[in-house]
Amino acid sequence: MRSEVTVAASRACGLDPDVVHRVVATALAEDLGPDRLDVTSAAIIDPGQFGTAELVARSAGVVAGLPLVAAVFDAVPSAGTPVEVRLHRCDGDRVPAGTVLATLTGPVRTLLTGERTALNLISRLSGVATHTRAWADALAGSKATVLDTRKTTPGLRLLEKYAVRVGGGGNKRMGLYDVAMVKDNHKLAAGGVGAAYRRVREAFPGVPVEVEVTTLAEAVEAVEAGASFLLCDNMSPELLCAVVAEVGDRVEVEATGGLTLANAVRYARTGVDYLSVGALTHSSPIMDIALDLRPAGAGASAGAGRRAG
Repeated sequence: MRSEVTVAASRACGLDPDVVHRVVATALAEDLGPDRLDVTSAAIIDPGQFGTAELVARSAGVVAGLPLVAAVFDAVPSAGTPVEVRLHRCDGDRVPAGTVLATLTGPVRTLLTGERTALNLISRLSGVATHTRAWADALAGSKATVLDTRKTTPGLRLLEKYAVRVGGGGNKRMGLYDVAMVKDNHKLAAGGVGAAYRRVREAFPGVPVEVEVTTLAEAVEAVEAGASFLLCDNMSPELLCAVVAEVGDRVEVEATGGLTLANAVRYARTGVDYLSVGALTHSSPIMDIALDLRPAGAGASAGAGRRAG
């Protein structure tokens, strides 16, 4: 069941509550199995035992996904009192190691049952946000924006793309439905760049079209056919400079392929508008976050910060 707090917190940060509910329900079902049961906690923890736990950043990074924590504990099977979640940080905050992100109070069984699902989600999203922030910082001072791709974890695309935005990046396209992208195989099937672009434009006149090009000649052909957005795949910085000089005043130009944090500035200096980096979502390491149950009778942590949401 979704609480009003969960729904409000999700909407406030741009997350669709229905997406959050679907992801959380799927993740919990995967962990609890057909009987919806945490056998360890059910055997050890008295159903009437209450406690407090702290969500703690074990490593420094950019936080993303805090609204999902409340959503997880809303959805954990429980016949008793719901878990109260107090957030001390907001999505997008840069935090040092040791920061208490949230305090959770409620039945200990519920806290332990939802622990791993909550940590899997927030650690994953915070890792994506942290990695993206490194790219955004590297590109600061240039006109280039780092974008994600469709190389996302199945079922988590909308959440991972949300984490990219939290980290300071942009979303390229959500799927195959909202932006057409003419790639090499499309060009081969259609008989060329211009023919492929025209077919998409005739079939779906209202859909944005991006055309992948690998040479200056292809870039010019695509623009002459009417393209307004070029994806320059695996081009050297020198070739990108030539493309920008030739057609950059008429189209948006995106670089992709072979991009790393080490060469990000070099590619940004070519004058491209975007750098698309699949690694933002397919290779970001998680941010190390833990849920620490306080010993019975322990006082409030001195690390607790402001209340958010």
